[in-house]
Amino acid sequence: MMTRLYPCAATGMLLVLLSLLAACASSPLERRQVVLYSEADMTARGEAAYSQMRAEIPASEDQRATRYVQCVADHVVEALPEAQRENTRWEVTLFASEQVNAFALPGGKIGVYEGLLDVAINQHQLAAVMAHEVGHVLANHSNERASQSALRNVGFGVAQILGASESTLRALDVGTQLGLFLPFNRTQESEADVIGLTLMARAGFEPDESISLWENMAASAGERSPELLSTHPSPSTRMDELRLRMPAAEAELDAAQARGATPDCIR
Repeated sequence: MMTRLYPCAATGMLLVLLSLLAACASSPLERRQVVLYSEADMTARGEAAYSQMRAEIPASEDQRATRYVQCVADHVVEALPEAQRENTRWEVTLFASEQVNAFALPGGKIGVYEGLLDVAINQHQLAAVMAHEVGHVLANHSNERASQSALRNVGFGVAQILGASESTLRALDVGTQLGLFLPFNRTQESEADVIGLTLMARAGFEPDESISLWENMAASAGERSPELLSTHPSPSTRMDELRLRMPAAEAELDAAQARGATPDCIR
């Protein structure tokens, strides 16, 4: 006779099975992470995605803007810990697109869209965006996101095999989408903000310009969905957190300037 598994039992067994599949790691801010993939795996994924994007989106023909973006990227990379600086071939592309966006991928691939230069209006604000995106790489967020997605897919399959009810499956789906399995969720975005603020200051860029950047972002943004259902913290939340972290960032800047780190990237 088949034993009926009630939703609580099914969910409990599901969590045990998922925990056996996952490896544990910690972010630079000491948050526990679940990761399944090796650094080599993620580097290969990042390089493949970057190659595909370069094949599909033309690079900017504005040579001056391209040199400017490269200059900012060089200073940000120079401020990285030695292991990430020396063991990774960092590369940046300015894409001919009006998107107000940028990204960084495992394997040291950075993309900036021309539209961002209309909002990040100086080298310090552009560095804030780049350092934030590189912060995602340093914190292994792509691995964490890919691992969570894989575990979510496995979880649904196991739950169905165990006979979980439709209500349990719906609850699992909502729970995973609202905060845990969304691409670069709010926790990851906040971590990248903190890491990026420190990194830009170590590179010699003015950290308080990160707040000006988000003021610009807020002014240029359309109507936002509620923060609870958003993958990103609201601009006001981000600015509040950045202000709290600013004294430490200013100390990093003082140390950087004492070392002679004074970027002069001209657009």
